[in-house]
Amino acid sequence: METQEIQAKQQAELHTQLWAMANDLRGSMDASEFKNYILGLIFYRYLSDKLSNFVDEELEDDDISYADAWKDEDFKQDIIDALVDDEGGLGYVIEPANLWSTLIDKINVKQFDISMLAKAVNDLTESTIGLGSQRDFENLFDDMDLNASKLGKSEADRSALIAKVMLKIDDINFHYEDAEIDVLGDAYEYLIGQFAASAGKKAGEFYTPQQVSKLLAKLVTVGKSKLKNVYDPTCGSGSLLLRVAKETDVVSFYGQEKVSTTYNLARMNMLLHGVPFNHFDIENNDTLEHPNEEHMKMRFDAVVANPPYSAKWSADPKFLDDERFSAYGKLAPKSKADLAFVMHCLSWLSNEGTAAIVCFPGVMYRGGAEQKIRKYLVENNYVDAVIQMPDNLFYGTSIATCL
Repeated sequence: METQEIQAKQQAELHTQLWAMANDLRGSMDASEFKNYILGLIFYRYLSDKLSNFVDEELEDDDISYADAWKDEDFKQDIIDALVDDEGGLGYVIEPANLWSTLIDKINVKQFDISMLAKAVNDLTESTIGLGSQRDFENLFDDMDLNASKLGKSEADRSALIAKVMLKIDDINFHYEDAEIDVLGDAYEYLIGQFAASAGKKAGEFYTPQQVSKLLAKLVTVGKSKLKNVYDPTCGSGSLLLRVAKETDVVSFYGQEKVSTTYNLARMNMLLHGVPFNHFDIENNDTLEHPNEEHMKMRFDAVVANPPYSAKWSADPKFLDDERFSAYGKLAPKSKADLAFVMHCLSWLSNEGTAAIVCFPGVMYRGGAEQKIRKYLVENNYVDAVIQMPDNLFYGTSIATCL
């Protein structure tokens, strides 16, 4: 079967199951909110399954189950040490009682309540405190409020609803290692597209379609068998960064995302795709106004970006002294930050680096400051190509973008 056929089949299966889960929740709360529960639960299952596989390998020669090993203090400590090891560990701990499989067993024998899940999530987060992984797991599940009245008036109602969704998630075969689709990212795109149109656009949440991501990734990896790093200044769910890794070997991933919910998703997506916690650094802040200071000290082998189109920014005169913009002598207009993102991306490229940036087509013809910036880019040989893309590629807009 061709790759495209496999991809279509996996997407169709995933969408069918997501639709069934969504229908269980859609009457209870706003669509933009319930996607947080579905994605949070999918992610928790992934972390749990990954940990179970890790522990099984650790205990393979000891002929003892994880549950029994946990009761033995020596075994328990050895397992914890292996799990939180900065080099070969996972960076978190889930004890046997909190495993996804244990919770599903509880559901099946009618002994589950939502407080068990809340404790499991809280324990996982607390297990990272003081570790190198703490920042990557901090507040990661904040968007999944298990005490929300919208889930049900009573704890029993909330427990029943979440249990129903968990059982549906348990039926999903994620094909973690051999997936031809970005599972969590695709789920996010689908949920945004189906149920959260207005909320998504207002929040600036954006997901780059896989076909466009693939083109961007191929362009920045031409002739490169390995990249030391890749950066996305408006990384959204992290799909672009991960797409680059499908084209070549990438050591480390860096990104920044303004919207907290989407920032959480990007971190989930990194971990779900097997990127170790010490090989990615995602920042939650406004990229143009408050770029990460550590990122600014670096230079990147590849930069990919799909910034928000014609976004507003301060265009504060102080930025004329900022190394990202000073050489141009002009700032992008307050009401159109498109070229500010381009300038930002180019400033952090390594000498051999390549950037691929999706732009609003207006940057090709608007006058004023943008014309002068455009002239500087051309005269200094920063532009290798401009690729016109067809309209209706992106959810929420019908415009024909360019690259």
